[in-house]
Amino acid sequence: MQNSRCSRLKPVFTFSLLYIAISFLLRIILWIVYGLDEGVTALQLPSILSLGIVNDFLELIYLSAPLTFYLIILPDRIYNSKFHQKIILIFSFLLLFGLIYLQAVEFFFFDEFNARFNLVAVDYLMYPTEVLINLWESYPIMWFLFGNFALTLVGFYFLKPKLEVSSQLNEFPISGKVFLMIQTILIVLLASFFSTDTLTTSSNRVANEISANGISSLFLALRTEELDYHLYYRTLANDKQYKLVRKELHKYGGGKFLSKDKKELNRSFSASKNGFGKLNVVILSEESFGAGFVGAYGDTRNLTPNFDRLSKTGMMFKNAYATGTRTVRGLEAIITSFPPIPSESILKRPGNENVANWGEVMKSHGYHSSFLYGGYGLFDNMNYFFGNNGFELSDRTDVKEQTFTNIWGVCDEDLFNHAIKYYDKIATTGKPFFSLIMSTSNHKPYTFPEGIPGVPTSGGGREAGVRYADYAIGKFFEEAPKHDWYKNTLFVVIADHDARVYGRSQVPIERYRIPLVLIAPDRIKPQVIDNIISQIDLAPTVLKLLGLDFTAPFYGRDVLDPNLPSSHPIMMSHNHNVALLDGDKLAVLGLKQSATLFSYNSVTYEQEQLPPNQKIFDRAAAYYQSAFELFKEHRYVLPEQKK
Repeated sequence: MQNSRCSRLKPVFTFSLLYIAISFLLRIILWIVYGLDEGVTALQLPSILSLGIVNDFLELIYLSAPLTFYLIILPDRIYNSKFHQKIILIFSFLLLFGLIYLQAVEFFFFDEFNARFNLVAVDYLMYPTEVLINLWESYPIMWFLFGNFALTLVGFYFLKPKLEVSSQLNEFPISGKVFLMIQTILIVLLASFFSTDTLTTSSNRVANEISANGISSLFLALRTEELDYHLYYRTLANDKQYKLVRKELHKYGGGKFLSKDKKELNRSFSASKNGFGKLNVVILSEESFGAGFVGAYGDTRNLTPNFDRLSKTGMMFKNAYATGTRTVRGLEAIITSFPPIPSESILKRPGNENVANWGEVMKSHGYHSSFLYGGYGLFDNMNYFFGNNGFELSDRTDVKEQTFTNIWGVCDEDLFNHAIKYYDKIATTGKPFFSLIMSTSNHKPYTFPEGIPGVPTSGGGREAGVRYADYAIGKFFEEAPKHDWYKNTLFVVIADHDARVYGRSQVPIERYRIPLVLIAPDRIKPQVIDNIISQIDLAPTVLKLLGLDFTAPFYGRDVLDPNLPSSHPIMMSHNHNVALLDGDKLAVLGLKQSATLFSYNSVTYEQEQLPPNQKIFDRAAAYYQSAFELFKEHRYVLPEQKK
């Protein structure tokens, strides 16, 4: 008897049900392990699970389409052959293995980033060598794969009878061709009217992440890696954004605009007679060195004795904030004083050559500008960006004396020793130098050199990473004073971002706090600054401390200027959301032109949703829309770069 086309869909139906069941179980696990800690109550669980099933079902319409098409169009002669039956069973085994593996990967990703697959996952896909070796060194991969294989064998034993080819007619009431046509129509409708976050209903971000579908979230991140701001986010018409931003920058940042051109943000800042002069500037950007780990910021674990000691010798900023959750965001903010436009940093976007940046400003004063990185600078497009923006490059390949390495780079001690020798060489030229050092050690797999008190060579986790990063900072400041250039140098120690950005809020601000201290021997007295400062503000603040005149379109401000308001807006990004924090008000802009307003308590870190405020939303949109347009139009440049 000829086999019905619909009887062939048993593998599709079987694995669809299995996928929904496994995803259902994963959501319960995520809720127990992570949701409860973030305020996701048992009363919310039925809604989360129900929405999750809908999200999974809708994603399955996409995922099952290739297999459905293949099974329906295949001629009976081939389909009923013994060879094809074996192919179906082998494919089914591999598919089951992949389903179980995927759920486990989603769990570990959630553990690290408190979210389903997002832009971070996309970044990881772009650099498979570093990521795969990092995973190999961070987790017991062989045991994990063995366990996955064992579960697959057990599952396949029970599934095999449902997957074997049968010559019996299926009682399914519609033909295969009609089924395929309906599936095609649904795919078109879903692609046109449904998005991954359409069923986002909770004010608790973690609840929404648990109910989301991981594969759908990954594809959303892939599609929106370089978002066009105008298509997805709240905008202002008739160049209102530029008028608003110029007003804001003049109010909070000072300076004199070079022209009345509505899109011209370049402002001139005069020299200060009380400045330190042309000191060298060395910035230590510390990987994942969040304020929550640092004793000087209230932590009691004594993880950072060296930074704590240094903080008492310089200018420590008590309320410093990162702009994002990735290294490229920190580097972008520090060097370009540019807002974190949605999705991808400008370090990784096309057209990032010759943008206005701190290094070029320093070169206009005769400085040598450099970027030193402990890893391979190809990662995250760092060498390309810095190399095309006036910086001399030195990465892992230039570190001749390497005592310890892992997949992310040389250990921080080796990097800092290399930096000191690098500066010795530049100092012989008589030119002042401006240099940014990006460390790598405080990162999974958390492996370190032997013989460091309190830091195991492996297995110590994040606390060991912070201890080692602090140890290396101490060694750097133990060695640097032995060199002639030390007393003529202003040092900046700052984090690129916190280690983990957890929290139920759309933008968990408490996880954006970072340590920041400025040290200039015999010039900066020990002091604690309460003024709020963002990474974006670092360049204008240090330039004014040095007393250098400059012209730039920077969005940041000199936070020490007594003639300007004591507080100012702080900009942040979190996955696809961007935000503007001003005092106790937080405006969050999201996909599909969404805008939400929250109150923010800087003591308890609590956020409560407020009624919409169009004026505040317009203000936030003005910053991000203007920044996006200036970058895309290659107008975020220094005056001399226009010539």
